[in-house]
Amino acid sequence: MAKLQQAKQFISDLSPMRVVISAATVGEWMPSYLKVNELYTSESRRMKLHFHQSGIGMLAASFSLTKLILEEKPDLVLQVGIAGCFSSQFDLGTVLTVKEEIIGDLGVEEGGKWKDLFDMKLEKSSYHPFEKRKLPNQWLDKYNLLDLPAVTGITVNEISTNPDRIVELSKKYHPTVESMEGAALHYVARETNTAFLQIRAISNLVGERNKANWKMGEAIGHLNDTILQYLDQLYQIA
Repeated sequence: MAKLQQAKQFISDLSPMRVVISAATVGEWMPSYLKVNELYTSESRRMKLHFHQSGIGMLAASFSLTKLILEEKPDLVLQVGIAGCFSSQFDLGTVLTVKEEIIGDLGVEEGGKWKDLFDMKLEKSSYHPFEKRKLPNQWLDKYNLLDLPAVTGITVNEISTNPDRIVELSKKYHPTVESMEGAALHYVARETNTAFLQIRAISNLVGERNKANWKMGEAIGHLNDTILQYLDQLYQIA
């Protein structure tokens, strides 16, 4: 029996690290998909890479990521994409990682104030997978291999455009970036005990709807350069 267990462990040690790069749309990871080292997508004994499209918004991303994790059992899910930024602290095009996520539109507006599930006493603030109302990434220290600046993210299904709502979200949660899928990753990965990392490139300021002022191309370019650098680093430790 001991020898059988040793044999199973030996085979397991030889198995490649299963890594998934996921984004809401294929356009967010397509440049790196076209340039990625073929060694990572081959039958390498060290790392096996798969690209995944989750769909847009928390609903699509939650279902897609849950199905992916339960069926494929990846060792690491890397969610990538562009994001809006609440602060001018970072230049457009800057690539960041998200240390914790907040769900920003699940609740009620009452008496002119936004109340989330925790304010409404419908959920306890530290019931798993939440910690103090947030969805932190407990694998951040291990997998932030490029030492990207780690910030707080907020996830919404309706992109924030109302100036009053933007101010309210900023004061209540102090987020740096806004996306439509980040919390879905953090929620599903924490529930399934799956290692993950979220990487975002800033394309615009939150609330700015004049796309002439956005840096979409620059953000996607920087994001994909970072993805390729990250995979090279990850391969070294896989």
